[in-house]
Amino acid sequence: MKRISSRLTFVHKRVFPVFWFGFLSLFTLVSILGAIAKPESQFIPLIVMPLFMMGFGYFLFKKMIFDLMDEVHDCGETLLIRNSNQEDHIALTNIVNVSYSQFVNPPRVTLLLRENCRFGNEVSFSPPMFLRPDPFAKSPLIEDLIKRIDEKRPK
Repeated sequence: MKRISSRLTFVHKRVFPVFWFGFLSLFTLVSILGAIAKPESQFIPLIVMPLFMMGFGYFLFKKMIFDLMDEVHDCGETLLIRNSNQEDHIALTNIVNVSYSQFVNPPRVTLLLRENCRFGNEVSFSPPMFLRPDPFAKSPLIEDLIKRIDEKRPK
């Protein structure tokens, strides 16, 4: 059983949002306290902008990060998917398409399934990052997975 998901998923899903919203909340609180202490100053932009950034950040996190699975392991004929306290096995024959986006942060692999699993008909995870001389090269791990899925595909 080989792990094919990034070990940084926990940081992306749980740690970074806490820092993001925590810093913006602290900035907003300091701006509000400054506005109370000195009411004649123009503090409205300093209060509105962090609130806008929180909303925009939440939208981006929801679309790009919060739906990532915590762990994905390659078990040969199946993939073991874990998210929170739930897990499910997905047969390679159940995968219709593999979408790989390497130029987003974090990189993203989305598996489209024939039949729904516990997590729905699409499962997304972040593959491990590799240091390679060619920045446009695809992940060898994901390339291997795509080839194996194609071999298992019913003809």
